[in-house]
Amino acid sequence: MRKTYYAVALGLGLALSLSACHKKQEAATQQVAAVQRPSNPNDVAGWQQYLGQLVQNNMQGVTSSSPYVYFVPAGNDAATQGARDRQLQQVQDVVARTVLPGNMLAFGGPDSSITAKFIENAFNGAQAGSFKGVTVLFIGDKADEAAVQQALAPSAATFKFVQM
Repeated sequence: MRKTYYAVALGLGLALSLSACHKKQEAATQQVAAVQRPSNPNDVAGWQQYLGQLVQNNMQGVTSSSPYVYFVPAGNDAATQGARDRQLQQVQDVVARTVLPGNMLAFGGPDSSITAKFIENAFNGAQAGSFKGVTVLFIGDKADEAAVQQALAPSAATFKFVQM
């Protein structure tokens, strides 16, 4: 009876270790296949996948395992503008309530200037020092970096920038 328990425990341990090796191998394969920046600004799924990869690559210093990622859609038609306005209201509510230290808010989208303006508007009412210990990641163009950094400065957020 005792030998049976040892055999079962050994088999279970072996199966779990092989499973873990397989998962590590899958993760390594996925990292090698980097997602390319979509050329179509309307490819929402492609953009979300691309931005998600950039967020995961810039999680250094963040203790939370799930960042708040905001995809800011491009376009100026009424539907897109309405969706952006609703999203801005949600982010302004998050900024007003603040976020616990160790978390990350990440922003990106096909149009860097729209995303930059979105962040500026979202943090317009942030209280001084309210985001100390929180990382804000802006994925955009270098030309928009300074404006976003300046908008975040009063909140004391840790600013990270990634060039698209």
